[in-house]
Amino acid sequence: MLRATSIGISVGARSLCRGLDLEVAAGELWAVLGCNGSGKSTLLQVLAGVQSPAAGRIEFEARDIDRYPRRELARGLGLLLQSEPQEYWGTLADYVCLGRFPHTQGAFGGDAAGSDAVARSLADFDLTALAAQPFATLSGGERQRARLAQLWAQDTRLLLLDEPQQHLDLRHQQQTMALIRAATRAGRAAVVVLHDPAYAAHCDRVLMLHSDGTHAQGSAAEMLQRERLEALYGCRLTLCGDGTGAHVVPVI
Repeated sequence: MLRATSIGISVGARSLCRGLDLEVAAGELWAVLGCNGSGKSTLLQVLAGVQSPAAGRIEFEARDIDRYPRRELARGLGLLLQSEPQEYWGTLADYVCLGRFPHTQGAFGGDAAGSDAVARSLADFDLTALAAQPFATLSGGERQRARLAQLWAQDTRLLLLDEPQQHLDLRHQQQTMALIRAATRAGRAAVVVLHDPAYAAHCDRVLMLHSDGTHAQGSAAEMLQRERLEALYGCRLTLCGDGTGAHVVPVI
């Protein structure tokens, strides 16, 4: 579904990533792990075609990503940024409806499947009761769930999510990861930037971005080893449990 070939990513004179090859297939859930400043957010924007790589090529469904008209690309690929402007004049439901824009015929038109998609998205993220509430009055966690619901209403085949669980309480962190996992099991694909390696254990594949511009990738079982995680984060860790029940505790 998504293929990155020999990708290089730079910010100013700093090289964040060199020679990255990545192939994301339908049905796969990828986790991206790394320290602050290692290029995780920039990588997601490059994969989405929002930012150009310093080197290499991105293809979405066997077509160069920079050859897609923006609206057509947005019908197949959805991006959740780490942060977005927080001002919005309308209700929560109005905000979620913006996710249907790529499917409409005009700037202010609707689409036949839009109302159902929005209603399902609100329900999926426990937002139905808040639908008429002004977006500006929502808490940080409620706004994050609204951003996720907007992306779900967009109904794309590929999801690129930058820290989707930020600001969320434990129940909604779990709920969000379950919804992402369910989407991939239904045939979609997802690449998710995570800070908690425990959630990465629920993914199929893991990409680690090191601060020196190197990278490593493999199955979750292969990558989520204590030695690899200590090298990635630069601190001592205790790894408890295994498989999807594994969790990582820093040694204080």
